[in-house]
Amino acid sequence: MKQRQHPYSCGIDAALDVVGGKWKALILWALSTGTQRFGDLKRLVPGVTEKMLIQQLRELEHDGIISREIYPQVPPKVEYSLTERGVSLNAALVPLGEWGNANMDHICGVKGVAAPVH
Repeated sequence: MKQRQHPYSCGIDAALDVVGGKWKALILWALSTGTQRFGDLKRLVPGVTEKMLIQQLRELEHDGIISREIYPQVPPKVEYSLTERGVSLNAALVPLGEWGNANMDHICGVKGVAAPVH
C-alpha cells in the first residue's frame, strides 16, 4: 500500500492523492451504476490490466472509497461497490467529467471552435 504524505497543502491535494492516476476515476465511474464483479469492472475499464485493476481496487478499498464483499462459494464470488465516501467522491467528479466532455475537442487538438467556458 502506498504511503500518504501529510499534511496536504490543500483539499485538492488530498483528493487527487485518493483518485489520482488514470484508472481510479474510471473505476469509480464503472461502480456508479451499482455493484460490479471483477470481470465486469475489467470490461467496463478498457485497457486496464488485471494487475493494475487489483492494485487500484485495493487502494480504493484501503481509502474507504469502495467496499469488497466476498461470498463463500466455489468458485469464490467477489463484488465491489461504492461506500458513502465513494458516492460523494463520484459526485464531486461529475463536474470534472462535464468539463472534459465540453472541452474534449480542444484537448484532443481538433481544429474548430471549442465549447465556451463559463
